[in-house]
Amino acid sequence: MFQSFGYMQFGKLYFAMLSIYIIFAGMEEIKDTYRTIEDISEAVFTEKRSKFISIAVPVKDVDEIKLYLEEYQKKYYDARHLCYAYMLGYKREFFRANDNGEPSGTAGKPILGQINSNELTDILIMVVRYFGGIKLGTSGLIVAYKQAAALAIEAATVIEKTVDDDVSFGFEYPFLNDVMRIVKEESPAIVSQEFDMDCLMTLRIRRSLMPRLRERLSKVETLHFIEKDVE
Repeated sequence: MFQSFGYMQFGKLYFAMLSIYIIFAGMEEIKDTYRTIEDISEAVFTEKRSKFISIAVPVKDVDEIKLYLEEYQKKYYDARHLCYAYMLGYKREFFRANDNGEPSGTAGKPILGQINSNELTDILIMVVRYFGGIKLGTSGLIVAYKQAAALAIEAATVIEKTVDDDVSFGFEYPFLNDVMRIVKEESPAIVSQEFDMDCLMTLRIRRSLMPRLRERLSKVETLHFIEKDVE
């Protein structure tokens, strides 16, 4: 009897825990924010007469990064080194560090380390070095580039941005009011719209809010989604 009771209790506990797991798994939060900087910032750090000028820049892609590197290489054409590191994408998956002639791992990596420490992305940090005549050594260079990058971040305004997704769809004109009621209540940005007998519209909204928006739109008569490739 006691053995039977024990099995029954165990079975109830198991299924209760399984139900809780399923509920919380379904409630998993969608990650749709990231940290970056609002505008360009600069700082200066001096160590044993070597001058380090650090510049932090908000960027969107590699092409923009190349333009900034060309611009600052021309501006500081007489400097000994222009080292840099960048991070791109809200998932922080695309990055690079460049020592630009400094001993391997002494410049780009410490700069990238500061980007990582502050959990930033869509950012380029350049550090220009004017040699002061006294060698800093490997450890000294690492500390100097790390400090220069940290000062540029400290001088910047760090902001949080949302990851936004687009949804495109078509519908017949008589159901325009139904669509616009949803737009008013859910407050997505209207990217584009064409009104005719057959209407077309593209909306943009924060990723975590997209499932609700699509669910409501799907209930509008004649409305059909136009699927596009998602990055």
